[in-house]
Amino acid sequence: MSNVKAALDVIAARAPGFKAEVALVLGSGLGGVVDAVSDAISIAYEELPGFPRPTVVGHGGTLVLGRIGGVSVAVMQGRAHYYEHGRSDLMAEPLEIMRELGAERLLLTNAAGSLIPDAVPGSLMLITDHISLFGPNPLIGYHGNDRFVGMDVPYDPEIGSGLHGAAAKLGIKLFEGTYCWCTGPSFETPAEIRALKILGADAVGMSTVPENILARRLGFKVAAVSNITNLAAGMSATPLSHEQTLEMSKSGSANLIKILLQYFSSAS
Repeated sequence: MSNVKAALDVIAARAPGFKAEVALVLGSGLGGVVDAVSDAISIAYEELPGFPRPTVVGHGGTLVLGRIGGVSVAVMQGRAHYYEHGRSDLMAEPLEIMRELGAERLLLTNAAGSLIPDAVPGSLMLITDHISLFGPNPLIGYHGNDRFVGMDVPYDPEIGSGLHGAAAKLGIKLFEGTYCWCTGPSFETPAEIRALKILGADAVGMSTVPENILARRLGFKVAAVSNITNLAAGMSATPLSHEQTLEMSKSGSANLIKILLQYFSSAS
């Protein structure tokens, strides 16, 4: 039996008849988003074949099924990173499982460093494009023509517009820009950040892009939001650390929850 079929059987036993409209993947320090899920059913990744085993603090390792603002959601509380396992495709099966549950929209979130001086820690940035030059494409080794995924419009403008509208109603500024995926786990150097600015990056982080590519192959409409936890290396005197990432994610996480609730209320 495939991991996908086995995991779907577990979900069917725990949440009979559940169908998702939207899938969410939560980044570092953003696990609190699940507090907004009503009628929640939580399943540990350990119970779900094909799901990753997060090794990073701030990634809970739980699939939460329920509703936000009237919309049925499947929420991954934590993800796998390339730097944890040396593979960029470890989110393939979880994404396929959420697609099989019926989700057509995918919202990705992450903690990121800002290359925009005005986007200080606590800010949120809607990702409108990305740079993926520094790690292996997650579709390497796949067969068939569907591996040649078009990336002309990698992030869905309709969902992005909805998130902008939700933020505006709440009076929350939502930056937008290009996200650069770097493999980590070490943070970038000041010289690397200067180079990324020349390439057009507005934020930098260690996730999200492989998931976007995998999800586009599956037919998802994808949107992504970065929770800005620090100014990138060389832009601040504060040393970078994962502890700082978790601490600084709190204010952005609170605003992201508000935006998601508003968005789902409007989208239901």
